[in-house]
Amino acid sequence: MAAVFHFSEDPTIRRFSPHVPRSNPSHPPSVWAIDAAHAPLYWFPRECPRASVWSRTADEQERLREYFGTEAERICATESGWFERVRAAVLYRYTFDAADFVPWPEADGQYIAHRVVEPVHIEPLADLLALHVEAGVELRLTPRLGALTDQILASGLPFSLVRLRNALV
Repeated sequence: MAAVFHFSEDPTIRRFSPHVPRSNPSHPPSVWAIDAAHAPLYWFPRECPRASVWSRTADEQERLREYFGTEAERICATESGWFERVRAAVLYRYTFDAADFVPWPEADGQYIAHRVVEPVHIEPLADLLALHVEAGVELRLTPRLGALTDQILASGLPFSLVRLRNALV
């Protein structure tokens, strides 16, 4: 893997310094990045609540199809109330040299660095809905994420839940 990414609504970041996340105050200061396969988890405005579930194997793909009625290998969902913000958002994809990062074992596709890192490229992403379509991701909008989140957790499939504190659940 040559590159990992960070997505932000801020196009002016030139250096990423390690920090302790508010959601995990016992974690050592780090810079987080994501690999290309898991990037759809971050094709949303930062504060947007979202849930995602995906498959890695043929057996998991069958379970994804059975549980969620999809042919996609990944589903990303948010609440309908966020639709306009997702549609209007412009994100910036910061590309980093993957050699500066190590896998973070607590989450699929996430990487961390313990020192200041600088992006090698910054690119605007203006159509987040199209990104999902082009990547073959099923994008779902639902009035509330609660029932879908419960279904995701019950499925036993790999998943990500981001910013649920902002959800109506």
